[in-house]
Amino acid sequence: MRPDPRPAEGAVVVPFESGTSAALLRRLGRHEVPERWRTVDRSAHAPRLVAVPSADGAEWAAAALVTARPDTAYLKIVDAVGDVPAAVRAVVAHARGQGLVQVKWEGWTASPRVAADAGFTPLRAPLATAQDADGPGKGYVRWLCEGAGTEPPYYGQSTTFTCGAVTALVAQAHAGTLPHRELDRRAELTLWRDATNFPACEPVGLGVAVRRAWPSSPVTVHLDTDRPVLLDHYPQSEQEWRALLQRTSRDDAARIGVPVDPGHLSLTALRGALDRREHVLLLLSLARMQGFDVPHWVLCHGTVPGAVVIEDPWAHTVAGDTWVDAHLLPVSDASLDIMSALSPDRFRGAVTIGRPDAISTGLQGR
Repeated sequence: MRPDPRPAEGAVVVPFESGTSAALLRRLGRHEVPERWRTVDRSAHAPRLVAVPSADGAEWAAAALVTARPDTAYLKIVDAVGDVPAAVRAVVAHARGQGLVQVKWEGWTASPRVAADAGFTPLRAPLATAQDADGPGKGYVRWLCEGAGTEPPYYGQSTTFTCGAVTALVAQAHAGTLPHRELDRRAELTLWRDATNFPACEPVGLGVAVRRAWPSSPVTVHLDTDRPVLLDHYPQSEQEWRALLQRTSRDDAARIGVPVDPGHLSLTALRGALDRREHVLLLLSLARMQGFDVPHWVLCHGTVPGAVVIEDPWAHTVAGDTWVDAHLLPVSDASLDIMSALSPDRFRGAVTIGRPDAISTGLQGR
């Protein structure tokens, strides 16, 4: 294994491979390495060991296992062993050296006091996690930049198809329009039922459902194609009736006053909406972050220099991905721009939800 080309000063950074890292981990001597390091295939999330050599260099005084979703702007500490504060300092220095904006820490073994001493803030415990999802009960975050904004609640979708409904509900909870206690599975399935194109939620139908559920919230749909969307994987006979439902959604939008903006939503305009404390439900592909080209709704709710902060209601458990990854997730502007241009004709779909006390003027600067 060759060290990372840009390791943190004084640290050793090497790829972690569960089958070949045993000899390296034995350098920790008496320190026990968590079994979960080896039992999950984390290879899709570029696992690394960030190790701190002992004073004589003969062994490691500490090590941390770090991972991250591809094309994102953070590192996640799965665990740190040995001299934990030293390992965490090395991870933070490594993240800064890579130009990242955030370090997270899963709370499997991290104590609140040690995390706080290292500059980390506790994450809110999730209101719900996806069915069969595995993850720690606690998590911590340390921003390496300013301006991340306030933390929304985290809610994991309870089905494979309710991501659109969940992002809308979390947006309204973050805005103070929906009490957190009302963000539950009943609300998730009720909003999905009103928005669905069976089983997915397409942009116009989702925007109409949001307006129906919260009449005082300004809503704008952004969809730069006239054709029905999210239907290409169905046979023709299945596409026809779903296309009819999408045309009906456009009629509903016109009738209740939900604008459908046919222009291409730029990242500049998206960031402008977030800077105005609006929320943007954005449709993207999971191909770059998770390795499979599936359309998926996420919530954009904040900005930091060079990145947009999103909530992803789904985590890929089999890859070691947890709610800690999906919550307060920074994605660079360039990566988000690519992820949210969906095939086959690279369309972009989004729903902007304004503040209830604001007049909807639409996004400018397309």
